[in-house]
Amino acid sequence: EHLIAIQPDGIAALKQGGTIACLLPATSFYLDKPFAPARDMIAAGVPVAVATDFNPGSCPGLNLQLCVNLASLKYKMTPEEILTAITLNAAAAIDLAGEAGSLEPGKQADLVIWNAPDLDFHCYRFGSNLAKKVIKKGQVVV
Repeated sequence: EHLIAIQPDGIAALKQGGTIACLLPATSFYLDKPFAPARDMIAAGVPVAVATDFNPGSCPGLNLQLCVNLASLKYKMTPEEILTAITLNAAAAIDLAGEAGSLEPGKQADLVIWNAPDLDFHCYRFGSNLAKKVIKKGQVVV
């Protein structure tokens, strides 16, 4: 159900279990379903990750920038919350927060240099590829 039908007791269970809620806004968009109650999860102290759910059945799109836009528009997340959701919380959701997800000594250098004047612009501008440079494991790949 991609956390789109979660009830308050489910949110409480996520918090109690220390689970990171993996939200998939493009799935709701593609399937024309409700969007997950991200604000309720965040208010309850549940860490939130945002991802694409690239999947031929429920989400045939892999554009993370679209998910950023949807998280802003439909989840009402702030740019700072979204940045955390697509980086550190996403890495933590797959048990890689010690290796990736933030720029720290000893972590893998995976990053994107955006063609945007600020973080707000990244959430505002949709339908455009704002990636100026992509670095994976310290090497420029695009």
